Amino acid sequence: MSDAHAHQDWRAWFAENGARLKLIARQWTRSDADADDVVQEAFVRFWKHQRHMPGNPNALVVTSIRRAALDLLRRSDRRTAREKAVAADTEIVGWFEPEADPRLQSLAESLELLPAEQREVVVLKIWGELTFDEIGEQLAISPNTA
Repeated sequence: MSDAHAHQDWRAWFAENGARLKLIARQWTRSDADADDVVQEAFVRFWKHQRHMPGNPNALVVTSIRRAALDLLRRSDRRTAREKAVAADTEIVGWFEPEADPRLQSLAESLELLPAEQREVVVLKIWGELTFDEIGEQLAISPNTA
């Protein structure tokens, strides 16, 4: 991710990091399409306004993704409340849909057993590649708690 500050080639940077960023976004979104939208919005925001900022660009992008996802969820919730057209059988897709790989299915089931706060820390640490200090800062908790 350090290449983000040194190079203007956003396509190469995104090609290298896009899949990981989508996995992170998927934690906070209700569908793959929403995750794609969130990653695009957050990446454009990062590339236009934040890529020259000091610090770990990975942490900046992950923070942008989290904020964009939460904004999307709030907009969606407000729209749903206004329309009052939620179907009783509408199923919200989980944050992570493993493919046919049984290991991924097992991992998803194990992660779902964790409380939301712990699951968020695990995802940010493993797939977000953040340090505990960065996780603590992003979640407004002590790094020792993270």
